Amino acid sequence: MPQEPYLLHARSIVKSFGPTSVLKGFDLSIAPGEVHAFLGGNGAGKSTFIKIISGQHERDGGTLEFDGHDIGASAASPVDSGMIAVVNQELALLPHLSVAENIAMPRLHRGMRTYSERASKALAIEALSLIDPHFARESVGRLVGDLTLHERQLVEIARSLGSGAKLLLLDEPTANLTAAETARLFAVLRKLIAESKLAVLFVSHRMREIREIADVCTIIRDGKTAVDRVALSDITDREIVDFMGQSAVPDERVDSEAEEAMHVSADVAHASDAARVHADAITIRHDDIEVQVAPGSIIGLAGAPTGPVALIEALTGIARRTAWDITRNGAAIRYASPSAAARAGVGYISGDRANKGILATLPIIDNLMAARRIVERRGVARSEELEHGKSLLDALKIRAGSLWDLPSTLSGGTQQKILVARWLTLKPKLLILEEPTRGVDIRTKREIYALIRKLAAQGTAVVWWSTEYVELVELCDTVLAFDLSGRPTGVLRHAEVDETNLANATGMAA
Repeated sequence: MPQEPYLLHARSIVKSFGPTSVLKGFDLSIAPGEVHAFLGGNGAGKSTFIKIISGQHERDGGTLEFDGHDIGASAASPVDSGMIAVVNQELALLPHLSVAENIAMPRLHRGMRTYSERASKALAIEALSLIDPHFARESVGRLVGDLTLHERQLVEIARSLGSGAKLLLLDEPTANLTAAETARLFAVLRKLIAESKLAVLFVSHRMREIREIADVCTIIRDGKTAVDRVALSDITDREIVDFMGQSAVPDERVDSEAEEAMHVSADVAHASDAARVHADAITIRHDDIEVQVAPGSIIGLAGAPTGPVALIEALTGIARRTAWDITRNGAAIRYASPSAAARAGVGYISGDRANKGILATLPIIDNLMAARRIVERRGVARSEELEHGKSLLDALKIRAGSLWDLPSTLSGGTQQKILVARWLTLKPKLLILEEPTRGVDIRTKREIYALIRKLAAQGTAVVWWSTEYVELVELCDTVLAFDLSGRPTGVLRHAEVDETNLANATGMAA
């Protein structure tokens, strides 16, 4: 394991936002040539610390050195000079510019006097080809605003990999990647580390990935260092979870109330075929593949984004044209818009909080009530909403200073719970979830699982897309699988739903 001197050395870092203290004397040190896992629950302070390193926030106290120099003391930060590159959890791309322009931009202010479209495209293709050669060739001229979340994640990572930095700060970089793309990213990181002694600070809630790529870990809990530079070979998953203050390891079940809801949902899902063809059941069909989405069932979607996203857009009224036949009792279902779908009882929750979920400029109360106001066709807040909002925060164990605070005062995982809360009391007929646990910690995942099971137990039909097969195995009785080109390949039911079968059906490693 690399020893001192450290490339990044942080001691007693303090940071507050108004009366809220986020970092309370935090320590972390990174050596050249290592992948350092930075672990902690949502709201523990990980993203705040990364933003301090990258110059997006100023620390209130403590010392922070990079390559022997104090960060903040010099005119140019390591990020400005290209020595530190960042992939933030909420992506920082410019949607009105092309893929090539976004990848080339960090280099423009470091010596490029004129912009060369040809040079920028060549640079973008080279950087993107490290992860996905096909996407590299077909995407360089596209606007970033026209890309899916999955594609934007590839662009953001490629921009950092091609930067020539000494330190990469990767905040949930694999949250939107397929297993194959994650494997290629890890291979690139290993190559860069071997060739240039690159240091990587890696944030993830996926323990399997942490074990695969990282050498050491530091754990933050409530803004303080709980574990400082411990080799991953010397600490168990259980110990990591305990140090993080999480209530359960990933393979344990949730509390008894959620357990009961899960059993009720499973009973509905395992009902006889005759009983499942309910008056409110939806049939989705593509060529000879058909799935019944009945009240109380949790149907999984597995595979690379193209296929699941196309079906989700058809179900939620986003797509004007679709290859899917969607019917109820033989009558075709078509929604003119997402708002029309919402009024018909179709809810939608995305893991892309920044672009498809959180209303960043509106307070928490407006975010909580957004779906209700669309369904009820009103834009004016009513006084009872405040009491309702407070009860939702209590039920979901969300700690917020005020209902009038902006969502940016909450962690990413807590913002995700806000999106779930929108639909809890509306009890939609159909709830669509698109990677809903992206970037959330173990405890929050299990809380979201419990909430969805309870909704299913109350009669909501659920369609859940996830690239984490372990999630689909735990939650779903039936899974519709798609291949890498987006075509449905088959339906897995009951005992067939396991990680091996899902990998075989989708062409993606588990």
